[in-house]
Formats: sequence, C-alpha cells, structure tokens
Amino acid sequence: MALHLSWVFVFGILGNVVSFMVSLSPLPTFYQIYKKKTSEGFQSLPYVVSLFSAMLWIYYALLKKDAMLLITINTFCCFIQSFYIVTYFYYGRKKEKLETVKLMLLFNVFGFGLVFFSTYFLHNPMTRLHILGYICMGFSLSVFAAPLAIVRKVIKTKSVEFMPFTLSVFLTLGAVMWFFYGLLLKDMNIAVPNVLGFIFGILQMILYAIYKNHPKKMVVEDPKLQLSDQHIVDVIKLESVVSSDVNTTAPQPYENRGGARGGVEAQNTKEKTSDASQKV
Repeated sequence: MALHLSWVFVFGILGNVVSFMVSLSPLPTFYQIYKKKTSEGFQSLPYVVSLFSAMLWIYYALLKKDAMLLITINTFCCFIQSFYIVTYFYYGRKKEKLETVKLMLLFNVFGFGLVFFSTYFLHNPMTRLHILGYICMGFSLSVFAAPLAIVRKVIKTKSVEFMPFTLSVFLTLGAVMWFFYGLLLKDMNIAVPNVLGFIFGILQMILYAIYKNHPKKMVVEDPKLQLSDQHIVDVIKLESVVSSDVNTTAPQPYENRGGARGGVEAQNTKEKTSDASQKV
C-alpha cells in the first residue's frame, strides 16, 4: 500500500513539473505583445478555455479529496492563464476586449456556474463526483483532439514549422505521467483522456521525423489563419482553432479594365467618324 502511494506521488510530481513547463510556453508570445503594445491579432479563446478547464479540475479534485497534486498544478494554471488574459485584455483593441469579456462570461461565469450548481447540490456525493468526472473527461478529450489541426497543417505543407519537436515531447511525457497517476488512483476520468494525448503526441513526433528535412511546400493562406497557427503552438494542448483553406479570386487589374473600356470607346469614336465621312 505504501509503495502504491509512493508511485502515485512520483507520477503526480512528474506530471506537475511537465505541465508547469508546458503552461509557460505562451510567455514568448506575451513578451512580444508587451513589447509591441498590441495583441497582434491573437485570440484570447485558448486562454479562457484553459482557465475554465483548470477551474473544472480543481472543483473535481476538491470533491475527490485524494488528488492534491491535481489541485496544485491547476491552481498554478488558473494563475498563469489569468495573467495571460489580463495582459491580452490590457493591450487588446476595444473589439478584442469585448470579445474577451463575452468569452469569460460564457465559460468562466455561466459555464462553470452551470456545472457547479447542477452538481454541488446533488444529495449523493458519489453521483456528484461521477457526473463531474464525466464532464471533465469529455472536455479533456475534446481538448486533446485539438492538435489534429496541427497534424493537418504539417501534412498539407510538409513542414514542421508549426509543430516544435520539444513541445511535442513534453506533451507526450505529460500525458504518460498523468495517465499513470490516474491509473494508480483508479480514476479513469484522469487516465482515459491522457491515452488520447499520448497517441497524438506520438503521432506528432512521427510526423516530425518524416518531414523535418522535407522542403517546405508553399501554401498561400489568409494572414489571420497564419496567426491562428502560431497561436496553436503556444497553447497546443488547448487549441480550438480550425485551419481552413481560403480561396481568393484576384481582382482584374485596373489597367486591364481601363484598357478594355478604352478599346470600346475608341471603337465607338471610329464608327462615329466613319458615319460622318459618309454623310459628307
């Protein structure tokens, strides 16, 4: 029993360390925002969603009562994501600030409030814990599926520019640590989502090995989508950005339009001159 608890503690500590490092990955982005005094077109959605996820897991861990290491990392995540959101809000434009407020109200006020009040007052503590666990597991599964956008991007461009190998390794290691932590606690709500996280992590590393020396395929995209791709790198574990092709039709050059119009006018003038000559 003591050995079992020791392994739970070891994997929990390792999971905390890896997740701590991953949570700091957006810092370079926010340093650039600070230097340029602008949000640069980035979105606040991943950070708001990350804060919402951390709040859910803290609530779950408090009800479970034997998952203290789950509380420590998610408390830190709440702090760091709040810092990101405040920084983004401070340097964002008015439209971006309004969008951030709407997202905060949707996820962190109404969303979390709905989950809290629909579960907290249930009479059976185990029923409450199971329902909340299913909610957390479902949300985590959707979050871990987000790197599919990056996988698609790598296959399409044959470039690993938007999929740093080091970050993929840390995400895979984190998934392994939290899987064994959940498994040893006999908590499938923690273990199951990290199976998917591990699979996607391995897939990303395989793609990196395949395309790391491959010449980059040029793909013309909307600049806003390129910003979204960089955003995914910063918070790859929470990416909900959907990459899509943007087909644009180049407008006909003004010279061509003017030339065509000038040709018609010249033809009309020529016809009028010919008619006048015949009358004379």
